[in-house]
Amino acid sequence: MALRVRANGNVQLGKRDATLKFENVKTRLAAKSLATKSSHVGTRAALGNISNVATSTGSTSLINAKKVGKKDGKTTRVLGKSKATSSLHSLAAKLPEPIVEQPKSPEAMDFDDILPKMISRPFNVEDIDQDDHESPQLCSEYVKDIYQYMHYLERKYKVEDYMESQEINVRMRTILVDWLVQVHLRFHLLQETLFLTIQLIDRYLALHSVSKNNLQLVGVTAMFIASKYEEMYPPEINDFVYITDNAYTLNQIKSTECLMLKTLDYNLGKPLCLHFLRRNSKAAGVDAQKHTLAKYLMELTLPDYTFVMYDPSEIAAAALCASMRLLEDEAEWDSKMEYYSNYTRGEVAPIVEKMAQLILRSETSKYQAVRNKFASSKFMKISTISELKPASVKRYLLDS
Repeated sequence: MALRVRANGNVQLGKRDATLKFENVKTRLAAKSLATKSSHVGTRAALGNISNVATSTGSTSLINAKKVGKKDGKTTRVLGKSKATSSLHSLAAKLPEPIVEQPKSPEAMDFDDILPKMISRPFNVEDIDQDDHESPQLCSEYVKDIYQYMHYLERKYKVEDYMESQEINVRMRTILVDWLVQVHLRFHLLQETLFLTIQLIDRYLALHSVSKNNLQLVGVTAMFIASKYEEMYPPEINDFVYITDNAYTLNQIKSTECLMLKTLDYNLGKPLCLHFLRRNSKAAGVDAQKHTLAKYLMELTLPDYTFVMYDPSEIAAAALCASMRLLEDEAEWDSKMEYYSNYTRGEVAPIVEKMAQLILRSETSKYQAVRNKFASSKFMKISTISELKPASVKRYLLDS
């Protein structure tokens, strides 16, 4: 640094040196200001200071952890590292837990999760809804979407094998269903009411354990609920008390009704076999006899527990396929029927064979409610036709 001696003996800095000193001071002030500002940059309430500036609980603590000093003659260790570790642990505790994808239950699945494989329409298959645009009841504009949604619902509320977890057995269920068919006939209820009744019983038994003494109570309660859901004029609750010969009280039926609805989460909209049969019969163009025979075969499956695991659309397709084979020599489950039923011939064949076994056992079975019901003129005496004799059943349903 150059010095200049003035006349009075004082020492004076040169102009250049004074300028450099001023610049150095200016630089230090700017650096200090920057450091002050940096300490406040990037601060978040949840995560703390995320800037690169060292803080007393951040990197400075990590550095100071290695320093050992003396105070009052005693060795003192700076616990910066433990503080930093504690800070990191608290930071990790505030971070959200990683999301682990859990498998969905059938009740929680949405439309795309459960929607079954839909058969595409072949170019040579006619549109059976093209002439229904003037009828608002047939909903021709979106009938295909409706049935697609019904396929989704039957998969969503599918019933699996539940008998191992129950106190009751298969025979008890068969006796109950056979009795309910007689009650349904005596009350002159709709066919939808019967199918919904059995469906509610199976869905409830799959979710709730029932004792032997309360099985009939579950049956009449299910029919009471189904009647209020389907019928315009449902039977009164006292009628169901009477039909059980006062084995259960009015309050017991009410309590069971509340429990059943709560167990099923108030979801009663699972489709029935009848809904799909009407669509299939329209596509096949069958007459009243074939349609009635298909209804008889579907109702024959109600007391049989092995059919609980099948979807309603599967049973409806197999019943119509069996009916067409029995009453029409050259009937085939062609591409048109595959498209509108959504099942190929190979998929319905095993169910048709099981229905054939039901027909063969029906004459000697102790449970004759369904067979006697369809022997009346109201149902065209369909259960007594010659085509249901063992020879015809074996020829058209088992040997084909």
